[in-house]
Amino acid sequence: MVSESSMLLKNGHIIIPADIVTKWLDTDDYVNMVYYPERSQLLVAAKSKTFFEKLHKTKWMVLKDKNLQGDKTLYVREILIDNDLDDADRPLRFEIKTTGIVTIDL
Repeated sequence: MVSESSMLLKNGHIIIPADIVTKWLDTDDYVNMVYYPERSQLLVAAKSKTFFEKLHKTKWMVLKDKNLQGDKTLYVREILIDNDLDDADRPLRFEIKTTGIVTIDL
């Protein structure tokens, strides 16, 4: 699934535009995520996708409201620091899978 919007890394947070939030998460404000250093990819799924939590060693996080338009933020600074990744503000490549899992290239 391709979106017109893009996710951005800004100040250690991933900014998720409202149209992506609506398509991907619906009303779920909690996500499970796991980072795979060998692929430089963060995998994220709504907390309601229980199969994801069973397949991966995940950590759950709360999505924070960024603005009244419905954009959300996901805190990833810890992952960036722990894996010595570039923390510069930038657009991020991502893909929303049909299973509801999002892969984000960090």
